[in-house]
Amino acid sequence: MTPPSSSRSSSTRTACQDLSFCILWSPLPPITWIIPFIGHTGIANSRGIASDFQGPYFVGDSGRMAFGPPTRALRIDLEKSNLTSQQWDDAIEEANQVYRGRMHNICCDNCHSHVSNALNRMPMEAYGISKWDMVKLCFLIFFRARFLSFGGFLCQFGPFLVVVLIIVLTTILK
Repeated sequence: MTPPSSSRSSSTRTACQDLSFCILWSPLPPITWIIPFIGHTGIANSRGIASDFQGPYFVGDSGRMAFGPPTRALRIDLEKSNLTSQQWDDAIEEANQVYRGRMHNICCDNCHSHVSNALNRMPMEAYGISKWDMVKLCFLIFFRARFLSFGGFLCQFGPFLVVVLIIVLTTILK
């Protein structure tokens, strides 16, 4: 593999932030507008380049996530988990190869499943989890991942608050 060019690595970094060893999240319009804890996930390798299951038989591994740059990130501390960067990268590549042979299913075999598959290939425990699945991943990201910017916060919760406001106003004005 060749090192990423500056244009490729910039797509996985928000404001020059290091996203290596991170689980990444981005909004999934219009679903996130209604249910703000549902979004698109990816996982960044040791160089901060994102991989994500983007659709049937396709895994993006160039750093460009399917629904735009990540707005949230959850770093995995390799020292606490006794994991090497090579093990991390190998597990992501193995999961990428598996998901290049899979049909995408929005409810059962999706981007969360891809990230969980990669994490389950790593001999580690992080955030009290050693057996990963899409539900654990969803709630861990929602409650523990940091926002990469205030704009990321607005992308996740802004449309939801507008929908709630419209519902409240239409209910009050009846």
